Amino acid sequence: MNKIIIPDGYSPVLDEYDTQRAIEYIKKNFQTEFASALNLKRVSAPLFVTESSGLNDNLNGYERPVSFDVPAINAEAQVVHSLAKWKRLALKKYDFVVGKGLYTDMNAIRRDEELDNIHSIYVDQWDWEKIITRENRNLDYLKLVVKEIVDSICSVKDRLYVHFPQLNVKLEREVSFVTSQELEDMYPGLAPEEREYEYLKIHKTACIMQIGGALKSGKPHASRAPDYDDWDLNCDILFWNDVLKMAFEVSSMGIRVDEKSLAKQLEISGCEYRKELPFHKMLLAGELPLTIGGGIGQSRICMLMMGCAHIGEVQSSLWDENTVKECEKHGIRLL
Repeated sequence: MNKIIIPDGYSPVLDEYDTQRAIEYIKKNFQTEFASALNLKRVSAPLFVTESSGLNDNLNGYERPVSFDVPAINAEAQVVHSLAKWKRLALKKYDFVVGKGLYTDMNAIRRDEELDNIHSIYVDQWDWEKIITRENRNLDYLKLVVKEIVDSICSVKDRLYVHFPQLNVKLEREVSFVTSQELEDMYPGLAPEEREYEYLKIHKTACIMQIGGALKSGKPHASRAPDYDDWDLNCDILFWNDVLKMAFEVSSMGIRVDEKSLAKQLEISGCEYRKELPFHKMLLAGELPLTIGGGIGQSRICMLMMGCAHIGEVQSSLWDENTVKECEKHGIRLL
């Protein structure tokens, strides 16, 4: 069911014109900042892929992709959910080398998303991927990259404040790292989202690692597709959102599966049939580079830095009638 939170006393800090200027500033400067920090080059990417390629991201496994037939090529196409697999193939195709990577604008439609202050059926994010060595397939390297991303976010936020001093959002640069099992051990009686809330209330900026595999309780912290992130080497980056008083995810990322972890996770998930898909065959044969990558939400970053109460204030999407009415009633401007 769709839901909306109206923070007490909330009103937009910027007018309509300056809102658009701030969005432009954030998007332009952040992509430059984080691309420089991670040694990434911008590439063009597809809006859709063929169903038979196996390149679409299956996310949590229950989301239905937007599909349509393409008579000219006699094939069924799907709007991408993300570019997790496509990016890895592109690194090979474009002859990238170790230590270098790519990023791109990714736009998607997630038709089954429940709508609230931070979720929309329209997804816009920076998708990125970088080639690494086998020696870098460890948590220490993952943490190093996470710190680079958080530093980039905080640096752009600081510069944004110079141009828009009304936006006095405070973000914590120091990252607190915790595994999903450690989080469950700390708060055994709480649901995963509640654990994140309690942890972020204290630590303000956090990286929750090792998401996807079953915990001691028998349940995962959250679902992950078995064929892109290595569940032992992935994470979510979250900030404390002081406007909404919640743990606020801005990125899901990780070191990608190699041949061994792919085979293991496909078996655990009951998805061994995917071994016959072109992408998976190449990966199992060792024909794709070892990589780290993820997605960084563009609207989420804008929303966080600008202190917005609703994602519809920084992106144009579709909303249910109740959301539209409540936002109008409380002065929240939906684009």
